[in-house]
Amino acid sequence: MENNVLFQKFVSFTAAVHQVTHEMTKDVRSESLTPVQYKILEYISVSQPVTLSEISDCMHMSMPNTSRELRKLSEKQLCEKVTDAEDRRKQSIRLSKEGSAMMGDIFQRVEAQFVQKIGNVSKEELKEIEHALDVLMSRVFS
Repeated sequence: MENNVLFQKFVSFTAAVHQVTHEMTKDVRSESLTPVQYKILEYISVSQPVTLSEISDCMHMSMPNTSRELRKLSEKQLCEKVTDAEDRRKQSIRLSKEGSAMMGDIFQRVEAQFVQKIGNVSKEELKEIEHALDVLMSRVFS
């Protein structure tokens, strides 16, 4: 397969991932969260601990805007900053107990939607999907 054709398939795939992610998460987040705040919590949840600059880079947000959103999330007691014991200038961000509970609940609801989507997939196809995801994670998304 030509690289250009493969790239076009990749672009279509990533666009579809964004669309499905949006559809599966739009009704599960807390009404007290903005979409940006939810995406930040989701990123922290799967990548923690993270730094302010990592969040800023991943969310395509300026550092001041990221700091402001993290402050709001901290005020809601959903995340917390942890100072590095060896280098007190370094801080990492992780979910608080409340944030972990909220994201756990959200992920359970998203998982239920996922299970419903794959309900008619054969065991062989499930193995193929799992293998494809493993290859994508190790070769493309690492």
